[in-house]
Amino acid sequence: MNLVAILAEEQSTGSTLVMFIPLVLVIVFFYFFIIRPQKKQDRKDAAMRDNLEIGDEVITNGGIVGIVFSIKDDTVVIETGGDRSKIRVMKWAIAKNLTTHDE
Repeated sequence: MNLVAILAEEQSTGSTLVMFIPLVLVIVFFYFFIIRPQKKQDRKDAAMRDNLEIGDEVITNGGIVGIVFSIKDDTVVIETGGDRSKIRVMKWAIAKNLTTHDE
């Protein structure tokens, strides 16, 4: 009887491990195909915002296109339209820098 109890316990432990393998695979999949690329893109966007210069043409998350007029710690003033109106936006609202810089 002792041998039967030991075999049943080993089967129980083995089936528990087999149940966790798909969960581990899903976590690994999410990390490598979703979380890691998103962090890489966030770092790239932050670097773009940190390297803004006066005169750069930018697009905000709201779709406003303008030229950087001044840069403060966490805000950017952009000049838009033919009437040269100025809008102050947060740095995190800058989605894209259309100006290419020579490195």
